[in-house]
Amino acid sequence: MPGVQLDQIGQALASCYDNLVAEGIPDHLAALVKRVDRADRDAPPTAPESGGRIALVVEDEQETRDLAESVLEETDLRVVGCASAEKALSFLQDHGGDVALVFADIRLAGAMDGVQLARAIATLWPCTRLIVTSGVEPEPGEALPEGAVFIPKPWRAFDVLVEAERATRDPAPPIA
Repeated sequence: MPGVQLDQIGQALASCYDNLVAEGIPDHLAALVKRVDRADRDAPPTAPESGGRIALVVEDEQETRDLAESVLEETDLRVVGCASAEKALSFLQDHGGDVALVFADIRLAGAMDGVQLARAIATLWPCTRLIVTSGVEPEPGEALPEGAVFIPKPWRAFDVLVEAERATRDPAPPIA
């Protein structure tokens, strides 16, 4: 369909999907829709279009990630969400010089956890402010890098916003 934007196609498919669900969607079509939805969620994150510094939220639970993103959208930082440490590192490879803050859960889907991610960021992007969160305290062998802040779950929006404010006050990290 030349000239048709992908957003329009997505909206049309979403509308069809809603109608099919209302009518009772066949199992084979439901499985296909789930695969397409999963592929869309697995796509690498992209930077927001406007300029400025970025807050990167790394959380595999969608609802928690959405909540953290909503809180951080109240700051001057642009917000990007990732479901895994691997996706976060991929994003950082392209936009690391713009990332002021990384807010990551310790327990993540994928091969890396949030502590390993924090250590990698502290080494590769040392000017990035790190917040690590979890429902349990980090294990003794899971030492956070120097300067990283641990905020236990359930975290308060105020605590996250205080750290975001600190990240925005610091000078922009040098671009390598």
